[in-house]
Amino acid sequence: MKVIICGAGQVGANIAHYLAQEGNHVTVVDQSPDLIRRLSDRLDVQAIVGHASSPPILERAGAADADMIVAVTLSDEVNMVACQVAHSLFSVPTKVARVRRQAYLSPIWADLFSRDNMPIDVIISPEIEVARAIVRRLVVPGAFEMIPMADGLVRVIGVTCRADCPIVNTPLRQLTGLFPDLNIEVIAIIRGGRAIIPDSLDQMLPGDDVYFVTEESHVARAMAAFGHEEPEVRRIIVIGGGNIGLCLAEEIEHEHPGMTVRIIESDPHRAEHVAQQLSRTTVLKGSGLDPEVLAEANVHLAEVVVAVTSNDEVNVLSSVLAKHYGAKRAVSLFNQNTYAPLVNSSLNIDAAVSPRAITASTILQHVRRGRIRAVHSLRDGFAELIEAEALETSSLVNNAVRNIPLPPGVIIGALVRDRAVIIARPNTIVKPHDRVILLARAESVRKIEKLFAVRLEFF
Repeated sequence: MKVIICGAGQVGANIAHYLAQEGNHVTVVDQSPDLIRRLSDRLDVQAIVGHASSPPILERAGAADADMIVAVTLSDEVNMVACQVAHSLFSVPTKVARVRRQAYLSPIWADLFSRDNMPIDVIISPEIEVARAIVRRLVVPGAFEMIPMADGLVRVIGVTCRADCPIVNTPLRQLTGLFPDLNIEVIAIIRGGRAIIPDSLDQMLPGDDVYFVTEESHVARAMAAFGHEEPEVRRIIVIGGGNIGLCLAEEIEHEHPGMTVRIIESDPHRAEHVAQQLSRTTVLKGSGLDPEVLAEANVHLAEVVVAVTSNDEVNVLSSVLAKHYGAKRAVSLFNQNTYAPLVNSSLNIDAAVSPRAITASTILQHVRRGRIRAVHSLRDGFAELIEAEALETSSLVNNAVRNIPLPPGVIIGALVRDRAVIIARPNTIVKPHDRVILLARAESVRKIEKLFAVRLEFF
């Protein structure tokens, strides 16, 4: 696949990294010589210094025979024009643009991105995607990650094993015997910064971060099995009233009437603007690092504090401070990876949110080939969580899971058949049109794409 990425910032570099390591032909365009030099030094990509929406620059980047353009520069307008030029002059089949300004995304202007006006196939709003990702973590108390798959029928949960976890030091093959009525499959263990795709003999240890697959109706019981029975989230404090904080409050107001939000915003003008946009959210003017402001927000009663300012250090310190003053859990946004290894072990922050990883996951769904319906990147790209449809011609079909020649580093977690969830066991048979939920290490994703591709004999 030939992909042009406009923008060599964090998101663009992340996408380039994913695609280049899979052998795709990637060209990155950016106006910054420093960013281009750094990217070309560490990735096997073609890197061009220039304006991303310039026809000569796009021509030089190979737009005439490109399969996709992904425009993720810091300018919404450049992203939109780059996609327009790619369509009108070069007939690029798939066009993806990051659009951050919410005014462009208002429903009353929905026709703007129609094929007759500005033909962009996929619009990515990082603020909205990040807000939704945070809300997903809030609805499962105790989880550091929650990813819905298969129209919400399946949940992939990330949870930390504490010393009092009932199932630590237990081989995974024994879990079915211990919990015969619990549909759960452990698909990844993160231990000391190292990712493990487990087999039946592996066991979970205190301090491990674990990803498991379960059906939606079993989430509460599965969390209890891991020793997490935290109370339902009702009182939330959001530190930072920027675009992400505002989107988060709007999402909660519209979708979760049982939750209440208080926003702490240091800029008085921004605080007034946010207050005008929301109907049942309290906005406090002040710093999340001020104990008096935290006390005014009733931090000691909050089930969760979410720090989403544009400053990673403020997010870290305000999260730690909020927990010190009584908040039950803390979720912190990190634009850089500097603090991520310290989240659980040293900083006592319960969950980290990475805008670049979330945005990359959203874009990858439209890059993946074959009958792939959904993609989520885990832990800065060590693996991808994939939902794909098994067609009649796939080698998976009519085989038991134990007999399927899966690539190394791949584990099947669940199947969805006629809206019924089947947790994958060694003797589970894959049928045509099953939706398969699996985890694949980055180096095996390309093989998974081929495994689910439509073959000639299908037609």
